[in-house]
Amino acid sequence: MVPLLAWLVAASAPLAAQTPAPTTPLRLSFADAVRLAAGEVPAVALATLRTNEADARVRQARAALLPSLSVSGAWLNRTFNSKSLGIEFPDIPTTPPTPAVPELVGPFNNYDARFNVTQTLFDWSSVKRVRAAGAQADGSRAERGVTVEGSVLTAAIAYVRAVRAQAVVAARQADSGLAAELVGLAEAQRAAGVSPAIDVTRARAQLATAQGLLLVAKNQLDRGRIDVTRALGLDPATPLAFTDSLAPSLGAADVPVQRDSAVNAALATRPDLRAELARAAAARQTGSAIRAERLPRLEVAADYGVNGKIVPKAIATRDLSLQVRVPILDGFRREARLSEQDAVVQESQVRESDLRRQIAAEVDAALLDLASAQAQQAVAREQLRLAESELAQARERFKAGVAGNIDVITAQAGLIRARDTEIDARFAAATARISLARAAGVARTLH
Repeated sequence: MVPLLAWLVAASAPLAAQTPAPTTPLRLSFADAVRLAAGEVPAVALATLRTNEADARVRQARAALLPSLSVSGAWLNRTFNSKSLGIEFPDIPTTPPTPAVPELVGPFNNYDARFNVTQTLFDWSSVKRVRAAGAQADGSRAERGVTVEGSVLTAAIAYVRAVRAQAVVAARQADSGLAAELVGLAEAQRAAGVSPAIDVTRARAQLATAQGLLLVAKNQLDRGRIDVTRALGLDPATPLAFTDSLAPSLGAADVPVQRDSAVNAALATRPDLRAELARAAAARQTGSAIRAERLPRLEVAADYGVNGKIVPKAIATRDLSLQVRVPILDGFRREARLSEQDAVVQESQVRESDLRRQIAAEVDAALLDLASAQAQQAVAREQLRLAESELAQARERFKAGVAGNIDVITAQAGLIRARDTEIDARFAAATARISLARAAGVARTLH
């Protein structure tokens, strides 16, 4: 037997050495979660790349107004049929007659090297297209703001839900500790002969219920940690330690307290409204560019290089041109495109008007939810105080032997409900503050 125990101890030592050390949890505050969600999550990174694409399209549109320079070189070896020129050359009067130009010319070499440059002098349509591309880039930046606000909202709600689950775990731990204490009290009362055995059974049943609820609460907390890591683009296996709780300041932001001021601030800062305004501006600029296609387009082109049958005897040649192009008719395609852009502008105006009303409604709803949650908090705190007082009185009566522990069990169940109600009220207040920040377009200022 002793050798077997010695072998088990020796075998367990390497296994203990191989057990990985516990990873230090990542301490995460609410402000840290907001900061990460605003700049380092995949959705925001993709929105930033789309903004870069829009800026590149502006440079592409501007290229139509900038000089174009190219260099070319060619070597040609050819023959051709002089009869294909369509000119009859008389023969030289000899005996027999000799053709003045042979029917087959060549082969011969031709060397050519060119510099080509073109510059647009006047093209109002291209100017308007540059402005349209700039408006689209502004819209892309506003869309990035929409993505940032949405990402922050998702992360903030996930964080608040996680700290709510953390508060529920703490409440269930307190409930379990209280239930265990009541089991000990019931057993002591039964041992003293002043309490029946059913009181002990009730207390143990309540303890089992509290322990089961604690397991459920811990599972919800673990799920909450996973949701936070997903919202922040982290590895789901990353251990997290939340440094904030459901305090009255959780989810605060720079939002005016007055309704009219909050609505005006939202109309000035909401990125989705700015994106819609940018889309309308881009559509108007595109329409102006289409109308400008009716105007003349002025361009200068120059060509300079050397040309010859052999490189040493190549000579310089040049070409300089000033071109004017006046569009007259394109099968009424231009008018159809203008009608399309006018419809796009009108659609944007309808969306803008509806969005302004939606923003005002969201601000009003968030203010109502916040006021209701604050009132619920006051009621929930009073309920919790009364439930604690009821439980204390029931315990004293049970200790004195003037009542069974059924009153204690009932009071304990009431305390559990009161704790849950108070936690839910604090959670509702925090989410209402977050919703108000999102409605005002300042979710990124959450702290």
